Amino acid sequence: MVEPEQDPRAEFRSLVEALRTHLAWQAATGALGLPARGPALSAPPAMPPARAPVENATPSGGSLGELAALVAGCTRCRLSQSRTQTVFSRGTGTSGLCFVGEGPGADEDAQGQPFVGLAGQLLDRMIAAMGFSRDEVYVCNIVKCRPPENRKPEPDEMAACRPFLEQQLELVAPQVIVALGATAVQGLLGTTEGITRLRGRWKLYRGRIAVMPTFHPAYLLRNPKAKREVWEDLQAVLRQMGRTPPGRP
Repeated sequence: MVEPEQDPRAEFRSLVEALRTHLAWQAATGALGLPARGPALSAPPAMPPARAPVENATPSGGSLGELAALVAGCTRCRLSQSRTQTVFSRGTGTSGLCFVGEGPGADEDAQGQPFVGLAGQLLDRMIAAMGFSRDEVYVCNIVKCRPPENRKPEPDEMAACRPFLEQQLELVAPQVIVALGATAVQGLLGTTEGITRLRGRWKLYRGRIAVMPTFHPAYLLRNPKAKREVWEDLQAVLRQMGRTPPGRP
């Protein structure tokens, strides 16, 4: 028996619908042309799953508290394997002044705060001599975990911690940063120049925040004569902030 002839309009509509479906499949997959074999042009395949987060991507902490929590669980580098705890920061930064050091030592690793040992006590006296209270100055380090034996952080360790530092400074938005020692300057600015050459010379962080490189308080404990130079640097910081420098302490 001869089957009835198919309605041409219905066939045309079917072809148009199939073409639309295939075009949607091409848009979703990036494929071009027609398949080698002609399977039914059904719904487009599911999109591939999203990629896992990149290990060194910028952290997404929206506040300092949230960022500190991210740091506490960080395992981006080998320093996480030997730490007692992470050392995030201290102080509020309401003064507009921020000090950045190298990394935590044994005392800081035990207490969870930066600059609490002998070098920290000297830093506190420096801050007080500038006319600030301890709590209104923001203090942090290039790396948030103690390097073994208090060694200098390796470049890859500094790079792993840099996104955290960058977001810290973005959230605190200091008017001036004092970089304490060569490692701090290197971590902030990427320079390889020594601190003796850089000390006392204004730099810029990200082209907009004034940075004063100076000696680390630990260096001053070993070389007390260098305190005069550091005090000159801190007086320059005060002038930059529109404050009248007090006399030498």
